[in-house]
Amino acid sequence: MQNKKTSWLITFLLFLGSLVILIPIYLTITIAFKTPQEMAGNLFALPQNWGFDNFIQAIEMTNFFSALKNSVIVTIFVVFFTVMTNSLVAYVIARNMHKKVYKTLYYYFLSAMFIPFPIIMLPLVKQTSAWGMDNLVGLIILYTVFNISFNVFIYIGYIRSIPMELEEAAVMDGASTWGVFWKVIFPLLAPMNATVAILTCIGAWNDFMLPLVLLSDREMATLPLVQYIFQSQFSTDYNLAFASYLMALTPMIIVYIIAQKWIISGVTNGAVKS
Repeated sequence: MQNKKTSWLITFLLFLGSLVILIPIYLTITIAFKTPQEMAGNLFALPQNWGFDNFIQAIEMTNFFSALKNSVIVTIFVVFFTVMTNSLVAYVIARNMHKKVYKTLYYYFLSAMFIPFPIIMLPLVKQTSAWGMDNLVGLIILYTVFNISFNVFIYIGYIRSIPMELEEAAVMDGASTWGVFWKVIFPLLAPMNATVAILTCIGAWNDFMLPLVLLSDREMATLPLVQYIFQSQFSTDYNLAFASYLMALTPMIIVYIIAQKWIISGVTNGAVKS
């Protein structure tokens, strides 16, 4: 009897959680297709005409394809540099954790996870502007650096589960430390690399705050940043805004649906022995 009650409770909670997620998605889709007049009626009603006028206007107002290009460029380079550099840093720390310097460095990286972005926002803007980094290149570098704390944490947990005997055998065959990492360790990190790449991709694509405070040229704006055009001091054009939101979110929703199993398994594996 107790198990039956628990099963019903879990089912109810899952149903409730599904509604919390599905209702906003439903509203986003329907509002994107509605006219302002239809918005004045029942909010949950379906659009009378499923036209694409809102999407066309949103594309024109936001210079959507230019922002899409910027987001794609930033995301691809951030994912590449994050996987290449963060895995290497984590490997060096993981294999030298017995040394005080590297252990201190490990905890230094972890401590950065607890520093809120607003605390460093203004100094960051001033510094990047002085160095001429208020552009897409600077954005890519900062994303790569900001991701390192969490990524080092999950990488190290996974690397420490890889037997040292594999590296020792490679060294006996004449491989250098550099060769051991790229030929032995890095291929074994494939599940973790996939997890880091997916999380980094979603984070860089959806981030609004860093591009807002960093980018000085509107031509460099990424997709989340151009959505701000629909909000004024007194009102928000919800129909066009939601159409633009939907176009911007769709690629990452697809990525997440396809890759969610790697995200969950990677974070779980990375937590072991960390």
